[in-house]
Amino acid sequence: MRSGTKVAVIGGVFAVVVGGVGYGAYNVLDGLGDSGVGGGKDITAASEEVRTGPVTKQETAETSKKFLAAWAKGDAAGASQLTNNEADAESLLTQYSESAHVTKAVITPGTATGSKVPYTVRATVSYKGKTKAWSYESDLTVVRGLTTGHALVDWKPAVVHPELRAGETLETGEASTASIEAVDRNGQVLSKEKYPSLGGILDELRKKYGEKAGGSTGIETWINSANADGIDKTLLTLAKGKPGRVPTTLDAKVQAAAERAVKKFDKTSVTAVEPSTGAIRAIANNPASGFEPARSGAVAPGSTMKIITAAMIIQNGLGNANSAVECPSTVPWEGVTFHNLDEFSMPHPTLKTAFARSCNTAFIKPVLPLGAGKRDTALRDEAGQYFGIGQVWRTGIATVDGKVPASEGAETAASYIGQGKVQMNPLNMASVTATAVNGRFRQPYIVAQSLDNRVFATANPLPGGVSAQLKEMLHYTATAPEGTATQAMARVGGDKGAKTGSAEIGGHATSDSWFTGFSNDLAAAALVQSGGHGGDAAGPVVAEVLLAGP
Repeated sequence: MRSGTKVAVIGGVFAVVVGGVGYGAYNVLDGLGDSGVGGGKDITAASEEVRTGPVTKQETAETSKKFLAAWAKGDAAGASQLTNNEADAESLLTQYSESAHVTKAVITPGTATGSKVPYTVRATVSYKGKTKAWSYESDLTVVRGLTTGHALVDWKPAVVHPELRAGETLETGEASTASIEAVDRNGQVLSKEKYPSLGGILDELRKKYGEKAGGSTGIETWINSANADGIDKTLLTLAKGKPGRVPTTLDAKVQAAAERAVKKFDKTSVTAVEPSTGAIRAIANNPASGFEPARSGAVAPGSTMKIITAAMIIQNGLGNANSAVECPSTVPWEGVTFHNLDEFSMPHPTLKTAFARSCNTAFIKPVLPLGAGKRDTALRDEAGQYFGIGQVWRTGIATVDGKVPASEGAETAASYIGQGKVQMNPLNMASVTATAVNGRFRQPYIVAQSLDNRVFATANPLPGGVSAQLKEMLHYTATAPEGTATQAMARVGGDKGAKTGSAEIGGHATSDSWFTGFSNDLAAAALVQSGGHGGDAAGPVVAEVLLAGP
């Protein structure tokens, strides 16, 4: 938690803008007249039926206008009565002036889409003689009250600020953590304004390493985390402290490419690492704030998992890159039938060509000879002993480690093609590709191990020849006419390779799109949630990141 004296604001100037013209809040409210659109405490007359059904366009306009006007005036009690959660709304709206020290605010509504109303807030924050302008965008949704039938603002903290979540609070004061100046591998300053996806990472680096870096505190507006050990999120800096310098492994050029690439699709994340060292070169998400799937996701990786499955097949003597395999359209496994996409089959494939076409059955059927006990643990052992998956990674920031547990029955076969209980995120999969082409796992990291003497995870090197075969298979998939990654990787030059993946997620009509690839000494992986086939959505994201590499 940070320090900050809570002083009520007296005589603050607030306004709501309608049609581009600013009015005093009282004028806006008076001008509405008696619309019959009341707040949470309004009592419906006995002769009046309680309205039901969706809110009307007029109700949306009138309710949002009243709410924004009351908020802009600084009338937390009045604004909260226009919501469907009066207690929580009044608490957070009161904080806006008393704790966040907002002394002026002009709120400009945009054009409503159905019952959703966007708006821009232009505020002024003042604390101990320091004043600074603060602007941002958010939105609200108008719904019908369950008991009164009145149109009400559907309350959530993001109404006040888009990055606020349940249990979090706003505050302005002297920061408790020292300022930092995070720099990339070449000394270029990294800011959340230029690289939006780094906002959460920079806040985390500040909390962990600010004092070690010798920085001093400043005056800021921030979001207090809902968790005692969570990371506060700085929203505005009124007075800078002396920043301590924190070197990172990020590459500004690659990070910029990652920021551009994730904007291609909604719910997109990508990570890039250096195979020879494990250094994280880029990490980006769209949306940029909030949950960060690139490092914190845990979902099925689909056929990108076949990289580890191929290594397992080779190491257990079940085949090699150029040995013949079978690729029927379906294969049974303990009462469950597994299919290829559109039930395609291949007449005389090798493991390499089946990998390039992403034949599911060719990565399930060869494992049958291992026997029940070995089959259920072989993938877990391969992932942990050689790819560092399932170990604890200490990257310098919070990350979620990959998970490849032992399984049984049909889940065992599903895990070979990246389904079942296997869970990964783009950081995990970028590392898997990096291990495959480097021949040895190097734990990903974003700040030097020497900064806090943390212990890195280690794994055995891949046995002789396995890495070369995996690299050959990845290269073929990215260059052969039948390769599922060829089109996406067409613009990427140099020594390159890739693997596509589509993962079925329960409850989703469309599969997740996965893609992982490498070029020279850079490996990257991307996830586009509900993006469909790997090469179509995630592929172009990875390609753009690799093009910015060495």
